[in-house]
Amino acid sequence: MTILATLCYLQKNGRTLMLFRNKKENDIHQGKYNGLGGKFESGESPEECARREIKEESGLTAQVLNLKGVICFPNFDGSNDWYVFVFCVPKFKGKLIESPEGKLEWIDNSKLNKIPLWKGDYIFIPWLGKNNFFSAKFCYEKGELKSHTVEFY
Repeated sequence: MTILATLCYLQKNGRTLMLFRNKKENDIHQGKYNGLGGKFESGESPEECARREIKEESGLTAQVLNLKGVICFPNFDGSNDWYVFVFCVPKFKGKLIESPEGKLEWIDNSKLNKIPLWKGDYIFIPWLGKNNFFSAKFCYEKGELKSHTVEFY
């Protein structure tokens, strides 16, 4: 099955809002930091999904969304192909809430490569600062990154 999802990186003052996944049972992301986001609901556009997920997970309202790329994760969870729309969010408003997904933390951009992430995240997070749009594929087997490809536009 194909699953559509978003991954959003809220950014301000040289820091990025990351979610340390430590609250949900049987969470494939347990013990890792991740951007905000999640699966599309029926009829949602990528932007609508991004805004809803950001609000649900952080309490913040996205005012500007910059689509930076699309990533395909074939068979990521052992049975589904995930297609993820990746956004940077430089403008937002509101107050942070306690996330139902985990602990929200503002991480200095210079330290993003030092926190526990999926191996592929260490590769694509630096692309967020480029002016190019990217289309990538990251192949994992049993949680281990096996290969990746990317096209920049």
